[in-house]
Amino acid sequence: MPGHSFQDLLLIFGLGVLVVVVFHRARLPPIVGFLVTGLIIGPFGFGLVDGVENVEALAEIGVMLLLFTVGIEFSVEELSRVRTFLITGGAFQVSLTLAATTAGALAFGAPLPLAIFLGMLVALSSTAIATRMLADRNELDAPHGRAAIGILIFQDLIVVPMVLLTPFLGGAGGDLTDLLVVVAKAGVFIGLAIAAARWVVPWLLHVVVATRKREVFLLTIVLICLGMAVASAQVGLSMALGAFIAGLILSKSEYAHQALGEVLPLREVFNSLFFVSIGMLFNVRTLIDHPVLIIGALIAVVTVKTVITSGIVMALGHPLRIALMTGVLTSQIGEFSFVLSKVGSEAGLLGGELAQGFIAVAVGSMMLTPLLARLAPRVSARVERWLPGTYVRGRAVTVTVRGELPRLDDHVIIVGYGVNGRNLARMLSRTGIPFIVIEMNPDAVRAERKRGRPIMYGDATRREILQLAGIDRARVLVLAISDAGATRSAVDLARRLNRQLHIVVRSRYVQEMAALLAVGTDEVVPEEFETSIEISSRVLRRYLVPRDVIERLIREVRSDSYEMLRTMSDTHSPAAGFDRFLADLSLEVYRVERSSAIVGMTLASSGLRERGVSVVAIQRRDATMRSTPTGADTLEEGDAVLLLGPPERLTDVAPLFRAADAA
Repeated sequence: MPGHSFQDLLLIFGLGVLVVVVFHRARLPPIVGFLVTGLIIGPFGFGLVDGVENVEALAEIGVMLLLFTVGIEFSVEELSRVRTFLITGGAFQVSLTLAATTAGALAFGAPLPLAIFLGMLVALSSTAIATRMLADRNELDAPHGRAAIGILIFQDLIVVPMVLLTPFLGGAGGDLTDLLVVVAKAGVFIGLAIAAARWVVPWLLHVVVATRKREVFLLTIVLICLGMAVASAQVGLSMALGAFIAGLILSKSEYAHQALGEVLPLREVFNSLFFVSIGMLFNVRTLIDHPVLIIGALIAVVTVKTVITSGIVMALGHPLRIALMTGVLTSQIGEFSFVLSKVGSEAGLLGGELAQGFIAVAVGSMMLTPLLARLAPRVSARVERWLPGTYVRGRAVTVTVRGELPRLDDHVIIVGYGVNGRNLARMLSRTGIPFIVIEMNPDAVRAERKRGRPIMYGDATRREILQLAGIDRARVLVLAISDAGATRSAVDLARRLNRQLHIVVRSRYVQEMAALLAVGTDEVVPEEFETSIEISSRVLRRYLVPRDVIERLIREVRSDSYEMLRTMSDTHSPAAGFDRFLADLSLEVYRVERSSAIVGMTLASSGLRERGVSVVAIQRRDATMRSTPTGADTLEEGDAVLLLGPPERLTDVAPLFRAADAA
């Protein structure tokens, strides 16, 4: 490559880093930053880069690596988890968006092949932008996160047949006979690829891995990707299809995860060049000359995609808030649309000002997505005031099971049936504490109700759902969902419905605690912090540090870390003054285990008071309660003893209650 081409790459990467950092501060996705970088340095910008062809050649590798990684990440388990949105939601979203765009293009005088091609371009959304936003907001497992991911996976898969169909729309593929020939070639090629996946590739990877050379493994993975792409082109198919099939081949290998990890950095580098090359093709004069047309098309695309996707999600039984968030997340034109546009340009479908207009609308839709995502909850809250209750709460499964749910009192309400919700429900079942689960996944609701679990479908941010769960009679509300915004709304609503309710919230990060405590949460359990404690505990055990010492250290860490937020929660507690009075004391329940040191002793002879601990109450195994025990009361095996004292004292007496072998 000539020397000036290396200077071009240096300029691209240098300016790209600067622009992306600026866009990150403005909360805009990196893809938009790369597109703007291309616009600045391209021939229609300041003309800083001359070798556009060299950049495009490298960008082609980025496209192949992109589809290659999509093939590797193709997971049957992932598809099963979001199968409703993938099969039904994705199919309807692509079909309806394609149909609406085609009709609109025909109305403006476009020929049918071009109208269909434009519909294909608009139907695809940006997986990179949507997943990045969901990950940054910790909402990948939220209802709208699962819905968006299911629809996006369908779009990523449907782009392959779209690439095959595009040349025929442009007249380059011939008639129906030629189409059948291409399909037959694709079938033969896929058959050979399956054979290679079964015999050739595993053997090759086994030989390469045996060398224990990381660079050889990486070169082999790239060789498989580019080799399949070239082979695909040789039989008349697209290189992108060959790269996708290569990814599928590796997805079944035990080396798939390592291959993905090795390729991802390369993919990110070449993908940045791909988007820079797209930006270099954009002529800003198109926007200046036709501002009304470009802005009108942008508004139409975003509105149509949002309305169609939101309507589909609502038809699948989800409330307006979830539907609107999903619609906004998939409202932009995606990166695969650029891949498809290049195929369309080669087929003679897209060119001139139309191609420039497409790039302008695509970039504008990407830039609008973060802003619309921030506005969506507020907009849904306003719209909900004017809609019937059925549309607000979704197609409520709760209505059909109202009579089947028992009336509960003094119970626990669990919101979210992920790992945390399941474990809590299992423990409550074993201890006989009544509870009910609120879950937004209808498949999980149906499955658990068949097992006899007290679970209902609903959105915990809705008053009627919480009331149906008996929020006014509940003792504890546990929120274990990944939607931070919905969690805060649910806490605020629950606190207004039941002032005496004890609210426990699981959060991902410590930085979320202040906002949750401010709206009325009693206890916040940040996974980030508690995981660090568990790791520390396990390390100390490997060094044979005594258990009571570990527990004392854990109490100290928790006390120091939570102390700064304790005053914030005091103002929301009905007994705030009492909490301050007992600031240095804690309540713990210990069970008297078999053959423990304290079993059979009276309270007077147990020495608990001398150790700085008071016995507040004793619950016998037959559920009888001694709420004012005296020194003559005997501690029996199986008793649950409520103790009051400083945390370190409670840790010191814990070994007395354990079985002799455990202690």
